[in-house]
Amino acid sequence: MKKLFSLISSLSLAATLTGVAATAHADQDDSGRGFDNVRDRDHDRGHHHGRRSPVILISLDGAKPDFIRQFIDEGVLPRDGGLARLSRHGAVALQNITASPSLTAVSHIEIATGSTAVHNDIPSNTFQAIVGPITSSLSGFAAPIGGYRESPLGPSPRPSALPLWVQLRQQGKKVVTATWPGGDGADISINGTVVQPAQPIRVTDYTVPFGAFGGLGAQGFSLTQTNFAPDPAVAAALQAAGRFSFSPVLATPTPIETFSCASVQTATCTSAATQDLKYAIRVAALDTTNDNKVNYDTLVFFDATRGITAGPFKPPATGPAYAKLGGENAPFFFEGSGARVGAAYFVSQLAPDLSVVRFARYGANYIPRNTPVLADVDDINNSIGFWRPQADFRIPERLSPGFTDFPDIEIEAMYEDMVKTFVRYQADIGERAIKNHPDADLVMIYIEQPDGSEHQFLLTDPRQGTNPKDPSSVGAGQDAAKVARYKSYIRFAYQTADKAVKQIAEAAGPDSNIIVVSDHGFAPFHTSVSMTNILKNAGIDTSKVAIRTSGPAVNIYVNLQQRESGGTVDPASYAALVTQITDAVKNAVDPNPKFNFSLEGGRLFTVVETRPLQCEAGIGQCTSKTIGQDFGDVFALMAPGYNFDGIQNPGVARLGDATFNAATTTLSMPNFYGAHGHDPKLPVMSATFIAAGPQIRNNTTIRRMRNLDVAPTIMQLLGVRPHQVDGELLREILR
Repeated sequence: MKKLFSLISSLSLAATLTGVAATAHADQDDSGRGFDNVRDRDHDRGHHHGRRSPVILISLDGAKPDFIRQFIDEGVLPRDGGLARLSRHGAVALQNITASPSLTAVSHIEIATGSTAVHNDIPSNTFQAIVGPITSSLSGFAAPIGGYRESPLGPSPRPSALPLWVQLRQQGKKVVTATWPGGDGADISINGTVVQPAQPIRVTDYTVPFGAFGGLGAQGFSLTQTNFAPDPAVAAALQAAGRFSFSPVLATPTPIETFSCASVQTATCTSAATQDLKYAIRVAALDTTNDNKVNYDTLVFFDATRGITAGPFKPPATGPAYAKLGGENAPFFFEGSGARVGAAYFVSQLAPDLSVVRFARYGANYIPRNTPVLADVDDINNSIGFWRPQADFRIPERLSPGFTDFPDIEIEAMYEDMVKTFVRYQADIGERAIKNHPDADLVMIYIEQPDGSEHQFLLTDPRQGTNPKDPSSVGAGQDAAKVARYKSYIRFAYQTADKAVKQIAEAAGPDSNIIVVSDHGFAPFHTSVSMTNILKNAGIDTSKVAIRTSGPAVNIYVNLQQRESGGTVDPASYAALVTQITDAVKNAVDPNPKFNFSLEGGRLFTVVETRPLQCEAGIGQCTSKTIGQDFGDVFALMAPGYNFDGIQNPGVARLGDATFNAATTTLSMPNFYGAHGHDPKLPVMSATFIAAGPQIRNNTTIRRMRNLDVAPTIMQLLGVRPHQVDGELLREILR
């Protein structure tokens, strides 16, 4: 299998962790079924035929523990569902303190390494490598885990953190990652130099990377009856394919869109005709109801060049997309695309006489074809299918073209459709990973919901405007019907994630230890914040700094000579500029009493950390317990209710604020509703932790733990001593 462990085996490893478990106590709950039956017959503490019970780690992005408890109590999540059953027969944390900042990339790497962001060097979802130019950004999902060597630029000979899959595989354990951040088989580069080769840190025994953008964003389409005409050739092709219509088949005489894709796997697709494979998409309308009425209910999307074929189709191929009003989206593979790109079509409105026709083509996606894991990528493409469209915020925020005139209810239906079908796709990947690798000791599976839905629909604060363009739509002016709809969408997201957990747990079987975590909690926000204008209004020259925000977290980098590539700030001026920035951040306030009553002293920021100004490493190179290698010179977190994202264009002033001015306004109305990235110690940011299985104690409640503790606990379950971890063993959940 995968080799090249020489780099890791040469490391000097830290002393063995001796953990202190969080306080636990037994809840009074029912027992005698499910996981309890497994434990009653298993007295060897999880050793089955000489092998320890495997661990299945499932991350539900953004799952709030209080929501899970509430939805179980209300019956929103069924008693026999994945989360309720695991909670009833295992260990549950009331508060799981996650990474700082409480962001997806940061938290998932913390879970995977058992080390803080300071040690694993993933400080945010988006940040700047301090050796890079001030114009550069690095994604936390594609950054070197455990840091890198700054001079000469290259891989670190002694990474400051290691994913648990590296340590487990060193000890002969088999590990599978299914779209888990960091498990992607990618070479990671900074300034064009590889600073972390894929092997051995980013590859497991079976590695499925998370999908990527395929070059075509979502598009909305509005047609009428005049756009369709009889087409005997199309009707004959459909009949030959076994598709019949009880009204005459009508089709668009010309394509509704054209695009091109590359036949080589190193490129994707574009709306221009610049790639070698050309596509011209036409639409046909079918009436599938035998009711003696003209009742068109299905649209067929096909490439005019390749025509309508009968199939059967072997994944990733799909043939034409048959999308029915009221049904799910219909996947559409771009036949011949080297990167295995595809999209999907969804019908949101279809009048029986075609007088009104509205539909969407979701954004195109693919699974990155990273060479070290290409066989695993194609295993998914050729079985589950190409990477399905995930819930796309650009549609409900109407950032994608063509959706301006779509009613809200149709836009929301599209989003819910993507939630359902994408989570099912991810669960299918997880199930295949488990069933095709029954000898795996650890399987790590990432599920994207309920995060996306909470970003879009967490409308629970009266200070939030139900109409992003109307400042008066707060408080008593909120649209009660919209609030109720959004509440139902949050519940649907949790129900969908719950089904995924149940599917994966059933695939794993009763002899597995199932651990469900999340990366962070969630909070509603009512105000978007401009960090640039905060600094400008404080008299700071923003051309001398780089501002990198993710949610309510910000890293501010001084463009320092001899550190940043092309740095302009003299080291002698560094301390004064850092101090000026720090003061501006600490003094930033919201003066509007309609919104600021949850703030302490009106101050926007609850956490402000500064890089030490002096140390042996030199100016701009200092680190501390809270500032790591690639953190900003100033790192700060805002209070709940405030977010750097969501600023509209043009901006919209809040109720009671002065007219919006793009050059000076710092606070404005956002265009979506939920945020994370705040201080992880806040209860609202708590992550989820639920565990059950042969080696997990029954009916155990952990009052307080950390996501840092997950990795060492998993390693203990698998009989491997953890190294280089900041977390502690959760002893009291283990049998």
